[in-house]
Amino acid sequence: MCGIAGIIHRGHTGDVGDEMTRMLQAMKHRGPDSTGYALYGDPSELLVMRFKLADPNDSGDFAYAERLARSRTAVEQRLAKLGAEVDRMDGESDYAYRATLRYAGELKPLADYVEDVPGVEVLSLGHSLEIVKDLGDAESVAQQYRLDKFQGSHAIGHVRMATESDVDIAGAHPYWAYPFSDVAVVHNGQLTNYHRWRRRLERLGHRFQSECDSEIIAVYLAQRMSDGLSLETAMKQSLTDLDGVFTYLVVTETSLGMAKDEMAAKPLVLYETEELVALASEEVAIRSVLNREIDTYDPYEGEVMVWSR
Repeated sequence: MCGIAGIIHRGHTGDVGDEMTRMLQAMKHRGPDSTGYALYGDPSELLVMRFKLADPNDSGDFAYAERLARSRTAVEQRLAKLGAEVDRMDGESDYAYRATLRYAGELKPLADYVEDVPGVEVLSLGHSLEIVKDLGDAESVAQQYRLDKFQGSHAIGHVRMATESDVDIAGAHPYWAYPFSDVAVVHNGQLTNYHRWRRRLERLGHRFQSECDSEIIAVYLAQRMSDGLSLETAMKQSLTDLDGVFTYLVVTETSLGMAKDEMAAKPLVLYETEELVALASEEVAIRSVLNREIDTYDPYEGEVMVWSR
């Protein structure tokens, strides 16, 4: 079933961490298994890397703490070997970390080298994007990662009911559009040509961290943009190339976009003013952040829309 949400402030910043938490918590009934955020703060000259050393489901394993310590040391060593200077590294939990780096190289070799450490997954790399996702509802995830004070221009989020993959962080949304900086996707629906596109993208050198079909959309858009297409054009082409029933939201450093397949079976409600755009699977999510009467509407089937901050 799942639920997706997005918000963008046009021309100013807002409390996007708190706003997204309220939107996602209002849709907790659509997905109790995990909650995820893609948050955009002020762009920084430093590169922000969100990563995990293991999955919380593994905490009962023998020597779990020792394995985490070895993995963190290995990550730090590999960053240094590639010339990335760590400005700061903070642990959000025993397995989830946020690091700020000075690094001028390409993102793909960096992400690939770090993820060669067993159990490690890079959740996001960017100068303004931070992907946070974990097991539990929005309020518990926001409290664990201290998201209530996160200031930024835009964000997307996802509440997940696991249907075709495990209840773990690897299967949780959003997905970073590896190896593109500051691009992420959330999705509600199902792709019926998932395996064909996964094989095609793997032959082009892309890697996948999950069996979730939503990750295909993120990597697909990354590939199309690497071919020179704009975000909006890549999204329009996705409606032809990707089969199934789906609605997805995509964010870049400056934009928020939505796409609905031609059957429009997966719901999305939209509210728009000159200052704010908010979207969600249910109107109750939008109303959770607006304390006034509002008018909303449903985007049409086969529609692609993009807004800039």
